[in-house]
Amino acid sequence: MTAPRVLVGISELEVARAPAVIGALGLGSCVAIILHDAEAKIGGLAHVLLPSPGVGRRKQDLPARYATTAVEGLLVRLRELGAATPRMTARLVGGASMFAGLQPPGTIQMGERNVHAARDSLHRHGIRLIGEVVGGDYGRSVELDVETGKVRVSSYMHGTTEL
Repeated sequence: MTAPRVLVGISELEVARAPAVIGALGLGSCVAIILHDAEAKIGGLAHVLLPSPGVGRRKQDLPARYATTAVEGLLVRLRELGAATPRMTARLVGGASMFAGLQPPGTIQMGERNVHAARDSLHRHGIRLIGEVVGGDYGRSVELDVETGKVRVSSYMHGTTEL
């Protein structure tokens, strides 16, 4: 039997119990924040668009839209399924500088800002970051196998990596 697959769109988050695969396609400057509780076999993914609400036009928005609020949003939903914060591990994928050539020299790219904000949010919540595939100048897709906790990152030009 094949595990159900759930795709997470921009500014969305999804959580699931095993067996399930949760993924996001075409991450450019966006960051996928992936949380997993290996003991409970529960995981989640937030597809983050911006580092914080101050960057977006709308202040009242979906928690998954911003790195500063996505981790808390994931934690609430994961706890509802029975996950425990102390057992959580995290991975980050994305945060590319897709249009670096169009920015003035020395400008911090949106992808890099998203990655920094995601790391800070994980640290604030005491969640251990155990792997990341971030930066660069190319897009990626990612999927979490909730059963095994394995994260597969793929890119057209750079192949597949497992976290």
